[in-house]
Amino acid sequence: MASTMILLSYLLIVLFRNDGVEAIIGINWGRTSAQRIVPSQVVDLLLQNGVSAARIYATQPDIISAFRGSGIDLTVSSFNTLGLDSVDAAKFWVQNNIVPFADTIRNIYVGSYVWAENKHPVFDSAMNIHNALHDFGLSKIKVNLPIPHLMLKKNLTRPSDGEFVDEFKEVFGRLFRYLEENNTPLVMEMVPITYIISNNYDVSFGLADNKSTNVITDINGFVYTNVFEFLHDSFVWALKKAGAPNLKIVIGQVGWPTDGHPGANTSMAERFYKALLPFVMSNKGTPMRPGAPIDIYIQGLQDENKIMFSAPYHRHWGIYRGNGEPKYKIDLSGQGRDIFPTRTKGIMRMPDRWCVFNGLNKNKSEVMKQFEKACNQSDCTSLYTGGSCSHLDFAGNVSYAFNMFFQFNFQGEEACYFEGMGQVVTTNPSSGSCLFRVDVVRGEQTQYLATADNSNACSSNRHRKGSCPGSAADENTELSKKYHIGSTCKLHEVPKCAILLFLLSTFLALF
Repeated sequence: MASTMILLSYLLIVLFRNDGVEAIIGINWGRTSAQRIVPSQVVDLLLQNGVSAARIYATQPDIISAFRGSGIDLTVSSFNTLGLDSVDAAKFWVQNNIVPFADTIRNIYVGSYVWAENKHPVFDSAMNIHNALHDFGLSKIKVNLPIPHLMLKKNLTRPSDGEFVDEFKEVFGRLFRYLEENNTPLVMEMVPITYIISNNYDVSFGLADNKSTNVITDINGFVYTNVFEFLHDSFVWALKKAGAPNLKIVIGQVGWPTDGHPGANTSMAERFYKALLPFVMSNKGTPMRPGAPIDIYIQGLQDENKIMFSAPYHRHWGIYRGNGEPKYKIDLSGQGRDIFPTRTKGIMRMPDRWCVFNGLNKNKSEVMKQFEKACNQSDCTSLYTGGSCSHLDFAGNVSYAFNMFFQFNFQGEEACYFEGMGQVVTTNPSSGSCLFRVDVVRGEQTQYLATADNSNACSSNRHRKGSCPGSAADENTELSKKYHIGSTCKLHEVPKCAILLFLLSTFLALF
């Protein structure tokens, strides 16, 4: 029965997709989470929702194998860019990671947010991969280097101001020539909420529904009422100034978070996609490129509660929760229907048990030690200012942290001890918008363990510069500067500093 459903879903994708004419809505699937949906379930989920393209931040054989024969256009990512800086290393990597799946992989993206630290070496690595693919007769597989909107000069007042930062113009010029010669689009990654926050725009500017209080008129008379078209056309202008005016642009990352900031919630995310996806599928294009289809990749399938971050909302991009339940209505076909996406099937939820603070210890400094332990080894970003749990009181903050640690450790009894301060309850302690999670049973997931060495995590280059400190002391210092706090996080300041010493231990085998 399941195989019949997958076949039917695949036929629907083939029937209704018109390559080269209509835009494509793909989705990114990151797996830096304590709870992961298994690959076969993800493929089934994408097919049932009519998603025809996906990007994974990995090259593990078991993950790629799940996509084989699905009809989904698959993009994989390589993050070990420094390890591919020689021709022989690139050939070895391609032979072992790409050749066995040449019938499944369509694109290879080298890194993500890598430009700030690598510049020329990452481009050289990409060229080594490109040449290795040609040696193996796989020139149909395209190699690309995504460029985030952060690579535009700051303080844009209109799209025609768009220009790439000076220090990258030379290497970007090399990249653009390569893309043109190989008939490959430029991959742009945009984070609308970050741009809106950085430039003090009203949150309505994030929605492509033409109802924004921000209306920007450019020198050519073109009018912009949303950040998507604004940033897209800023890239168009930057490409013109860089001598590559005709490069197609694919949006390799765009989305709206659901927690960790006052403007990040399920209601806003639902409104964001309700406007954006039909706009994309209309093939309306933008003022600078009217009628030109724009392929986009939604960020992302599920939350990544173990990912290093420079803003707390970076852990909350997912359409789905870790247990496979959709957070909000979204029509992934782009038709704008008022529907929930298909729920993930085959996931078993753990029992309805939560770990809370029992309130017996009145020594706040001792409570704080346990609170910090729980947050440092789980995820407390929902406690930040504007987060879904930022309204909790002292005991509520501690209980939330205790429960996150408890669920990260698959409800093990010892994970609710906290020097006698924890208590397992069967009554749901959720409060208003603040959800106290119950996660899924242990399966493929990797248990979260803290470590003092996060060097491997930072080598992934999946995050912009500054989000991967060299040590716990470095991170503590950086957070202290950012939030103007001391080395110890006070509980009443939890919305500002819920995670002081967070260290990522599990680095996926991406190479």
